[in-house]
Amino acid sequence: MTSEDHSIPAFPAGRPWFMVNEVVAFVVELAALAALGWWGFATGDGVASRLLLGIGAPAVAAVVWGLFAAPRARFRPPLVGVLLVKAVVLGCGVYAVHAVGHPGAAVFFGVVVVVNTGLAETFRRRVAAAA
Repeated sequence: MTSEDHSIPAFPAGRPWFMVNEVVAFVVELAALAALGWWGFATGDGVASRLLLGIGAPAVAAVVWGLFAAPRARFRPPLVGVLLVKAVVLGCGVYAVHAVGHPGAAVFFGVVVVVNTGLAETFRRRVAAAA
């Protein structure tokens, strides 16, 4: 037996798993924006503040994501910076779900965010190393 026979990969790194996780990542990102909008429309005191928060919070999150965390981001900080932006934006989405009165859904969403982001970074590294 060779040493390769004893190695068991920690995660399935095949292309189909990578693509499925990328789709899930996109859905998670959209869900975070929707949660921020939901929170904003539910939080404001009057019509103007609800509109401002309901439209503004997801808009600011989308701009920050596009500048620093998107695959084709205008500015590409080191990995720790990208992960920090993702943590803030997606974490705000998780908080928004909790703030509108759904703590169980917020916990579930938070777990999905953490697992998906961890898998995404793992898969991206493996795909990049294989290329």
